[in-house]
Amino acid sequence: MTEQTIWVLWGGVFTNTDFKTLEAGTEELHGPYHSEAAANRAWNEQMRRKIDIATHRLFVMQARPASRPASLAA
Repeated sequence: MTEQTIWVLWGGVFTNTDFKTLEAGTEELHGPYHSEAAANRAWNEQMRRKIDIATHRLFVMQARPASRPASLAA
């Protein structure tokens, strides 16, 4: 089986511009996207919608399946 990589957008509205703590209830998760280019286009679109909120941030994150322990391998 080939390894598949996907991309997601994660973030929300943070409590301040240190961008360390999300405000409760503002969490966002978008995706999955099957290419980095598609994730970047979605990031651009989502960020434009909330451009006037200085503490809103989304991050493009790469996700890969966890490797299976040898004891579980078929």
